[in-house]
Amino acid sequence: MDTAQQEATARARELQRSWYGEPLGALFRRLIDDLGLNQARLAAVLGLSAPMLSQLMSGQRAKIGNPAVVQRVQALQELAGQVADGSVSAAEAADRMDQIKKSQGGSVLTSGNGQSTGTSGAPTVRRVVREIQSLLRSVAAAGDILDAADSLAPAHPELAEFLRVYGAGRTADAVAHYEAHQN
Repeated sequence: MDTAQQEATARARELQRSWYGEPLGALFRRLIDDLGLNQARLAAVLGLSAPMLSQLMSGQRAKIGNPAVVQRVQALQELAGQVADGSVSAAEAADRMDQIKKSQGGSVLTSGNGQSTGTSGAPTVRRVVREIQSLLRSVAAAGDILDAADSLAPAHPELAEFLRVYGAGRTADAVAHYEAHQN
């Protein structure tokens, strides 16, 4: 690994520490040990691909883009604590992991009680835009999104614009794009 990659990895781990309390590699390894999992099973329970889990663990990616996955991580941390203190048996833990795997987490557009979010009963445009940005940016880096947009532009200019604006652009520009296309 060259110096630039080492610096990027160190930055990603610092971001993970600020967002999740510790680097995800350490957190995921602890869950693997405490719950008797392997990486493939942990990825399946969380709803991540094995390569994505590996990138998060190694610091190649800093952020978990899907809020439901973050909620599953929190649920697994709680479960690991219960296994450690003996209040949950290994068999019960296996059943609970299956339940966690099936959980959808919080929806982007509704709160846990099924009510719409936001003061007017609908999500704010900015929140919807940020969720779209987060989703796109969780599957590819900005440079890759721009490359994909360039490839699509000749045949699908509107789709290319969408990728550029939401995948690599500023939130304010994405909000303006979203508002211009609501009809």
